Amino acid sequence: MIAPLRVGFVTGATPDKWARSWRAGRRESLHLVQTTEAEQVDGVQDGSLDMAIVRLPVDQNGLHCVRLYDELQVAVASREHLLAAADDEVMTADLDDEQLVRPHASGWAPSAEQLAWPPMSEQEAIETVAAGTGVVVVPMSVARLHQRKDVVSRVVSDLGPTTIALVWRIDRDDEVTQAFVGVTKGRTPRTSR
Repeated sequence: MIAPLRVGFVTGATPDKWARSWRAGRRESLHLVQTTEAEQVDGVQDGSLDMAIVRLPVDQNGLHCVRLYDELQVAVASREHLLAAADDEVMTADLDDEQLVRPHASGWAPSAEQLAWPPMSEQEAIETVAAGTGVVVVPMSVARLHQRKDVVSRVVSDLGPTTIALVWRIDRDDEVTQAFVGVTKGRTPRTSR
């Protein structure tokens, strides 16, 4: 029996198109396992996952890393919040006086006073801002995943994008692994690296 390929994916990443392509062209089964950002490389490091689709930055020590795509960062707030009056974009300066519910913004260091909340998941953070308390900055895919009618999201134009990447252990660089890398890069069985 052929062992399945076990691929983790961080909240907001969308492995479905790659999974469909894999299942259409390979005999190895594919098991997708959702992970949190805090644990996104743990399964790869301990061997319970073969690969993981992660949000950078991660500790790449002992890992191969292939960048897949970038995604915009957005500020999410209650529909009643002043942020709702903004057009499609805001800047980090617009958030200076806001209480940030969850400190996840790549390339931005909010003040300690802005971070008065205990750690929470993305879903909990969006539920909290929906109740009218604070603002959360998350990747656009996470905001879409937890979209609600009582919140709005605005692109934070002066924050760089977050990057989604594929990681796997350096000592696991076999044909099956490279085949999945090829799928994520759009290669077909008839194309070469």
